[in-house]
Amino acid sequence: MAKITYIEHDGTEHLIDVPAGLTVMEGARDNNVPGIDADCGGACACSTCHAYIDPAWVDRIPPKEAMEEDMLDFAWQPDPATSRLTCQIKVTEDMDGLIVRLPEKQI
Repeated sequence: MAKITYIEHDGTEHLIDVPAGLTVMEGARDNNVPGIDADCGGACACSTCHAYIDPAWVDRIPPKEAMEEDMLDFAWQPDPATSRLTCQIKVTEDMDGLIVRLPEKQI
């Protein structure tokens, strides 16, 4: 289990216990965190689970693969350094304390 802080665009924080093995997107979806639409259900076929990973965590999670890089081109205001598709980040115990900031909107 990892405690992940999801921060909405307006600053509202959601501290969620996410079981290892789920994705960061599933943790948000299963706990009704606004701002993660996840239209494709986690298939890396859209960009509606886009989020910004706290800079302190960027190098502590697995790197992006090519398909995720491609899909991020369709995200709302992607940041090359911190943008990720949360469906592509599988939660591990080592991610306890992860901070995820949500964009103003998903497209």
